[in-house]
Amino acid sequence: MTRTISVVNQKGGVGKTTTAINLSAFLAKLGYKVLLVDIDPQGNASSGFGLRVTDLEESIYDVLVDEPKQLDSIIKKTKISKLHLAPANTNLAGANIELVSMPRREFKLWDNISTISHKYDFVIIDNPPSLGILAINGLVAADEVLIPVQTEYYALEGLSQLLHTIELVRQNLKPELKILGAVMTMYDGRSKLSESVFYELYKYFPNKIFRSIIPRNVRLAEAPSHGKSIYEYDNRSKGAKAYEKLAKEIAEAKRF
Repeated sequence: MTRTISVVNQKGGVGKTTTAINLSAFLAKLGYKVLLVDIDPQGNASSGFGLRVTDLEESIYDVLVDEPKQLDSIIKKTKISKLHLAPANTNLAGANIELVSMPRREFKLWDNISTISHKYDFVIIDNPPSLGILAINGLVAADEVLIPVQTEYYALEGLSQLLHTIELVRQNLKPELKILGAVMTMYDGRSKLSESVFYELYKYFPNKIFRSIIPRNVRLAEAPSHGKSIYEYDNRSKGAKAYEKLAKEIAEAKRF
């Protein structure tokens, strides 16, 4: 059965897109068929796989706003076997306004993903750093939510709001939506601050923090500028080993 995982955090700069890209890459490396759906108007998950988003003739925007357009018509293959990408570009910023007046506006992404999800083992959704209509679509379309949390002083700021939003989606739109867990990103083991954030996070996610911890890593930061996942760029780096471990943890985790 396909597992659809939404990678969400309304705070920017926490490693959300980095997690979506590299989790997708390593799940594909493990032999799973994976679709990465980029619904962030910045299109960073798309450019992270080498696409020039300014040159895209069609993107996820056309699927969400143009009724006849189907998701499978915009999907692109990546250089990684078994990994496909539904790209985004800046046109998607307009969807926040255009979707407001549409029927089933919160279900647009779900309606499209449900028609092709049977082709994949995993669908990974990279959401924008906000809690607007696009992120709501990203939550409604998912079965599970993965929350990257940066190990810094302000990391937990807004986390209560995110959890409240997830609960509202459960109550009103998607009762079966579950929190898969939180993953610590940009971790510096030498920092006492990182350690304190780690323990504070347990108050929010008891028994739902992944053992895999993503370290601060230069190679991870460099990879997107080369249009590559860390698996393609430097699969021996600490960042690559951490995301490989995370992919195995998620693959082995029970769906709920």
